[in-house]
Amino acid sequence: MHVAAPVSRVWELVTDIALPARLSPELYRVAWLDGADRAAPYARFEGFNRNDVLGEWRTVSYVVELVEPRVFAWAVTDADGRYGAPTSDPARPMATWRYELAPEDGGTRLHQSVVLGPARSGVDLAIDRWPDRAEQIVATRLADLRAAMATTLDGIAALARH
Repeated sequence: MHVAAPVSRVWELVTDIALPARLSPELYRVAWLDGADRAAPYARFEGFNRNDVLGEWRTVSYVVELVEPRVFAWAVTDADGRYGAPTSDPARPMATWRYELAPEDGGTRLHQSVVLGPARSGVDLAIDRWPDRAEQIVATRLADLRAAMATTLDGIAALARH
């Protein structure tokens, strides 16, 4: 999406890990770990999520790419083992989220994406339980993620303009 604000302002917003908890329908609390207080390579933070279908869960994320002011990415791990064996390996995340920013027409082109896997997640648990509904489960989860990203991007754009 195009955001009518300078890259520096949008960067400030996307690297504020508490911001998605204000905007997301699923993520409701986030906190830096290990004494970190801002995005930095390999910094860790925990996130607390809530979903009507999946319930509540905690994740531990690692900043895996930080190219100021262009790219901010983090890998989400299942440190508590909710979906399988506990893992804190950012090379084998449940998901990797990414923001990319570029100057565009006096503002910023902001792109948000997510790659699911390779580690197990709630989608895998649902498919294990209802294998005959795998396509529907994946389609529903992707639709939920797209809607959450749209809400987050709209919120970032609104905040960046003020």
